Amino acid sequence: MPDMTAPLSSRRKFITQTAALGAGLTILPTGTLFGANRPGNKLNIALIGCWGRGTAHHPMLEKENVVALCDINSKALAAAAQKFPKAKQYSDWRKCLDQKDLDAVVCCTPDHHHAFISIWAMNRGLHIFGEKPLANTVQEARMVRETYLKNKHKLATQCGTQRHFHPNFDNIKALIRQGAIGDLQDVHAWGDRFHDKTRYPAGTGIAPDYIDWDLWIGPSQMRPFSEDYFVALNWRTQRYELSYFDSDMSNWPTGSNCLSWNMYREFGNWQIGDMGSHTMDLAFNPLDADYPISAEGSGEDYNPDVSPSRMSSSWMNPANDWRGDIRVSWHQGGNMPKSPFKHIDLAQIGHGAMFKGNKGFIIADFTTRMVIPYGKNADLTYLDTSKIEIPEKTVENFGEEWTNACKTDLKTSCNFDYSGVMIEQLLLGSVAFDVGKKLDYDAKKMEFTNSPEANRLLSKEYRKGWVLNG
Repeated sequence: MPDMTAPLSSRRKFITQTAALGAGLTILPTGTLFGANRPGNKLNIALIGCWGRGTAHHPMLEKENVVALCDINSKALAAAAQKFPKAKQYSDWRKCLDQKDLDAVVCCTPDHHHAFISIWAMNRGLHIFGEKPLANTVQEARMVRETYLKNKHKLATQCGTQRHFHPNFDNIKALIRQGAIGDLQDVHAWGDRFHDKTRYPAGTGIAPDYIDWDLWIGPSQMRPFSEDYFVALNWRTQRYELSYFDSDMSNWPTGSNCLSWNMYREFGNWQIGDMGSHTMDLAFNPLDADYPISAEGSGEDYNPDVSPSRMSSSWMNPANDWRGDIRVSWHQGGNMPKSPFKHIDLAQIGHGAMFKGNKGFIIADFTTRMVIPYGKNADLTYLDTSKIEIPEKTVENFGEEWTNACKTDLKTSCNFDYSGVMIEQLLLGSVAFDVGKKLDYDAKKMEFTNSPEANRLLSKEYRKGWVLNG
């Protein structure tokens, strides 16, 4: 076996040499023997959710063996089968996960299935790439993370926050850790999307025969079928279309379909779960943060059906070995932090983050950043840029990072340990908004110490027959 602590290049060299000497055999860290009957040491993958983000992952999947497809839309299954004709087809992901030859799962379902599929897959010893958000309740987030931690010695996980792979994330982290803005004091992130929904859509009849509405609802409480859940913005035409019902796969958008249902509380968490998983990732990545000790939220009036459009949440994250206690805030729907300089309009950055230190600011979006010093050290002479080290990317993209990890060292940049803490923090902010007060949080017990009402919102009741830890 290669030394799994050695540089990836060394491990690759070992694997290459071993393959040459051992007739193509490669032994994975999990103990699984690949190569003897699997050309190129490819993963056997199940794609669960063939529309939307499922299509975006085709370049990654084409390099592996797609042996199972699952979708509640038989037209989506048929379209995906044209791409992967050898794959078995399922409408129920629970049956799909029991296919015996699986190694890994890519989950691209609506949000309310994410935690279920992730936990079930890991319980069956399957590597998993799970689209964001990782979970819809604090309890789900905690169980996903804990299940991963029990299995991290044998499984590779990746949360689908693909923007994390951009070098800007590493650059910002390196600048902060090397003191570009001094001691970190305050962090903000924001997103500008807005929705005008006020209640669940009224039923529009019976679902078409190629849609299994009961399976789409899944663990959530039953709602009448409505086409409104499937009206999506087609990025190609910039028109809203019922593209999920279009037999022509070329008309289907690759991701914006989630905007049709994720603002409804049974099915998603709107901005804080959707773009918050991306933009808070930009803010959260440099912090080495554990669970917060408090959460609070404010914004528009509470709506029991629909997540808020305009909202701000903040958390206090405890000190670690290199920084003190730090407040982290999220703003959505037009709410914004105050700009530190009159000549910088933060509202021009649709999705961004701002880091405040005692020597300056970093203002960033996903791909760019500004370092703005102030005070006596405004010339940045205190910063030794020679000490700033940016990790070298050893793979081409976010998906390949995960498939490579499945076959080698199991290490990814957005595993369910990191992502589990982040999404739990975001969801705690949602609970604080719902109850309208500052909440003190005991992470070890997973409970608020000052609000029984808020504690009831940490989990939800599922429909009969659906089990989270299956």
